[in-house]
Amino acid sequence: MLISDRLSNIKPSGVRRIFDLARQMKDPINLSIGEPDFDIPEPLKEEGIEWIRKGFNKYTPTQGIPELREKIASHLKKKGIHFDEVMVTAGVTGGLLLASLALINPGDEVIIPDPYFVMYEYQVLLMGGVPVFVDTYPDFRLREEEFVKKISKKTKFIIINSPNNPTGAIYPEEDLEMVVRIARERDLLILSDDIYDSFVFDEPSCPCIGQLYEKTLTFGGFSKGWAMTGWRLGYVAGPKEILQQMITLQQYTFSSVNSFAQKAALKALDFNMEDYIKQYKRKRDLIYEGLREKFQVQKPRGAFYIFPEVPGRNGDAFVERAIQNNLFVVPGSVFSKRNTHVRISFAASEETLLRGIEVLNRIG
Repeated sequence: MLISDRLSNIKPSGVRRIFDLARQMKDPINLSIGEPDFDIPEPLKEEGIEWIRKGFNKYTPTQGIPELREKIASHLKKKGIHFDEVMVTAGVTGGLLLASLALINPGDEVIIPDPYFVMYEYQVLLMGGVPVFVDTYPDFRLREEEFVKKISKKTKFIIINSPNNPTGAIYPEEDLEMVVRIARERDLLILSDDIYDSFVFDEPSCPCIGQLYEKTLTFGGFSKGWAMTGWRLGYVAGPKEILQQMITLQQYTFSSVNSFAQKAALKALDFNMEDYIKQYKRKRDLIYEGLREKFQVQKPRGAFYIFPEVPGRNGDAFVERAIQNNLFVVPGSVFSKRNTHVRISFAASEETLLRGIEVLNRIG
């Protein structure tokens, strides 16, 4: 067999399967997509185009252009994030891959709260590591007893994603402080995926691990908050000795990051996206109010997902019924060791959401 052993546990993404199905349908009600339904704001597009025209189309420094790294550092300092070094990456997923390559030895265990973004599990498996899942059901809170049960001498680090994909939960500060206390007692690193930190609905901002703990790798990017999903631009901030190794790895993997997107990102960090985010609070309220009488559901406080438990507690079967009704959502089993929920994205027009709510209540 020509294929490497490391791919033996790797399966195609369940999310991509739903995307591919939706593309084949005429006028689908598509509530599966994990990207904003607004376009990159025109001034940011024009900034990128201008730098292309100026000829800024060559390789850039491996760690990112200096002016963007300085701007990101300033942005993070305003938020009170602890870090020594900043690098630019090919999206948050590229940053996570570099961190996994730099940190995970075969047999190392990585603690991941469940439900979780699917990439965490498979990147750990690719490195020969062992994903260890901490249950957060039914209210998607981090509980000390669950962490203590799962942490062992083999634990290498903990991954925290808040606001969370797929649940839309924002972990309260007391939950994060508990995780930091456990990590500090055991001298563990924490990886904090903050990609959805622009999408916060009921308070001015959300707490994050990087504000509380020095041994944190903070991941962020421009895909969600500024809709630059196709421009593949993220960043990582954290301890210098880890970042230096990740920069070396980037030399031998991604080489460098999209040139013109880095220049546009300089402008993006000063561009106010508040009006765009306010629209998502309205959409959150619309879908939550539309589902809460028929479904067991937690009100999401961030991101742009809602994660209801489905009647019959069989997410895969529910998704099949939805597809038969031209509605596309993602089974919770893609993001969890449970199959009781579905992930619904409300990154869609209000008209599409209303159509989706009607179908969900009819088949529920």
